[in-house]
Amino acid sequence: MDIISHGLYGWVIFGNKNKKEFWLAAAFGILPDFLAFGLPFATVIIALLSWGNGGSFFWPWHIVPNYVHDIYNVTHSLVTRTVVFGVLWLIYKKPVKASYARLLHILIDIPTHWIAFFPTPFLWPISKYVFNGIPRSNKIIFIPNIIVLVVLFSIYFYKKRSKHTKKQIIQ
Repeated sequence: MDIISHGLYGWVIFGNKNKKEFWLAAAFGILPDFLAFGLPFATVIIALLSWGNGGSFFWPWHIVPNYVHDIYNVTHSLVTRTVVFGVLWLIYKKPVKASYARLLHILIDIPTHWIAFFPTPFLWPISKYVFNGIPRSNKIIFIPNIIVLVVLFSIYFYKKRSKHTKKQIIQ
C-alpha cells in the first residue's frame, strides 16, 4: 500500500481521540516506509531541485542501495514490531494504542506487495518467506483501498458531527 494510505488508516482507526493521538497514529502508520524510503526519496527531491528539468523525479529502483532493503526488512517485520511494541509497553506501563498502526501497515502490505517489488518480509529475521501479493497499483487493490478509506472517514466524520450536535443540544 502507499504511504499516504498507511498514514490515513493509522489516523482514522487508531488516532481519532485527540490531536496528539492523531499525529502519533499517523506517524506509526507511515513509519515503516518513511524509515526505509525517506533518504532515497529526499535524494531524488534534492537532485530534482538541483538539476531543474534535467533531473528525474523517479528513483532508479534497479539500483536501490542495500541499506534500503535492510531497513525495509526491519521495519516490515512482525517480529521486530512485536519487540518494539513490548518495549513501548514496558516504558509506558500500558499498550501504546497508536503503535497498532504499524501492525496494520505490515498486515496491509503482506497481500498488497508482489514478489518483484519490495515483498513484505513479515517473518524476518526468523524466515525469508514472503507472500506474492497483488501490487497496490492494480485496480483490484487500488479502487477498494480508496472506497474503504472513504467509508472509514465518512463514519469518522459522521460520529464526530453527531457528538458535536449532542453537545450543542445539551447546552
